[in-house]
Amino acid sequence: MFKTKQKVIQWLEDMNISNYTVYENLVVDVDGDVNLSRKPLERFPVQFGVVTGNFECEKCGLTSLEGAPFYVGEDFRCPRNRLTSLKGAPRYVGGNFFGYGNQLTTLEGGPTYVGGNFWCFFNKLSTLKGAPLSVEKDFDCERNQLTSLMGAPRYVGDGFYCGFNLLTTLVGAPTYIEGNFHCLSNRLATLEGAPLYVGGTFDCTSNFLSTLKGAPHYIGDDFDCRGNPLTSLKDAPKHVGGKFL
Repeated sequence: MFKTKQKVIQWLEDMNISNYTVYENLVVDVDGDVNLSRKPLERFPVQFGVVTGNFECEKCGLTSLEGAPFYVGEDFRCPRNRLTSLKGAPRYVGGNFFGYGNQLTTLEGGPTYVGGNFWCFFNKLSTLKGAPLSVEKDFDCERNQLTSLMGAPRYVGDGFYCGFNLLTTLVGAPTYIEGNFHCLSNRLATLEGAPLYVGGTFDCTSNFLSTLKGAPHYIGDDFDCRGNPLTSLKDAPKHVGGKFL
């Protein structure tokens, strides 16, 4: 990282970043947006503090988030880089957090609160340890290498998507999902651990289920269990508001 205020300011100007404040400890606050997308950066050469708007760093070639803001008022977008870890990421994101299309093997170091969607699909995650405690909209961890949902957010305000992984159990999933819950195309032989309440659709297609033991008690929309070797519907949900497929 740059060691002088002059070099920090020069870099900010070169990156067309305005409305900034550089403190004596060289931490940079920005009242507004920061857009560094598609600019060749393996690492941030300055330490950001508070960014009140969006912070975008898509397709930069980043290998680390060290230097990223501590607080982002709106969206934080770091997809399609070379990240293996979220160490250095903001702790608070007021909008969406997009970290898909990297090489993440862990979510540790990431935000604890996300006010919008949290997308970490198309990575190399085997665990959700380090995931945010609270996600106000969708949590999407599809197309990873997950073998467990332990560490999943305690609260998800809308949908939870964990399809196309290596899951054999849903233990660790939130107990209440306001939107959809999709766990299709895993290796599930049981639904134990599934949410008790799903306000939208529940999709467990293309697994290895022979029974519906552990299925949610309440599903507000469709329940789709096609593509499983089911031998019994004994433990089917008590309420399905849409189609039973």
